[in-house]
Amino acid sequence: MAIRAQFEGNNEVGVFAKLTNAYCLVTIGSSANFYSVFESELADTIPVVMASIGGCRILGRLTVGNRHGLLVPGSTTDQELQHLKNSLPDKVVIQRVEERLSALGNVVVCNDYVALVHPDLDRETEEILSDVLKVEVFRQTIADNVLVGTYCALSNRGGLVSGRHGNQTNCMPYHSLSMQVHPKTKVQEQDELSSLLQVPLVVSMSLMTSSTAAD
Repeated sequence: MAIRAQFEGNNEVGVFAKLTNAYCLVTIGSSANFYSVFESELADTIPVVMASIGGCRILGRLTVGNRHGLLVPGSTTDQELQHLKNSLPDKVVIQRVEERLSALGNVVVCNDYVALVHPDLDRETEEILSDVLKVEVFRQTIADNVLVGTYCALSNRGGLVSGRHGNQTNCMPYHSLSMQVHPKTKVQEQDELSSLLQVPLVVSMSLMTSSTAAD
């Protein structure tokens, strides 16, 4: 099922929300209509929590998480961190990360099993990702772009990758992914992706770069 939503007239809903299989974060101070879209669809299954990160509303760009955990940047205040710990399920591990590339949602994309990360991500952050989110981590680019979280969205069932900003897309194979690619992706590039991922690829008529979907 797909639900349409906007945040104050902005279509980049993934910038202002973070959705996993265990919880959903929605930026604090969001309009009632934006919050109600998530609450009406998800509240019976997972907690829908209003939050902010470092006083900012772009929590989808600043955080990365899955059903196992949530990583937040060093700018997250003690009060914000405690609010998250009080609101999310006990099984979700929450950790603040001192990372130079602090917009974690831009430099990491993950599901419950695998994560693609910016090639220059700190090694310590990579280890924390692996330990807290329980994922296998690969340093990658998407169409020559290092901001893998901006140009790729993953769930446990599939993903969406942009191919319009370069001639190469680089992903490690992962058996559970079924990828969609941007319609401007070259046939050769699509074939290479399919060979790497060992899954069929479907040309997508839309580009999804700002939001992730749960399973």
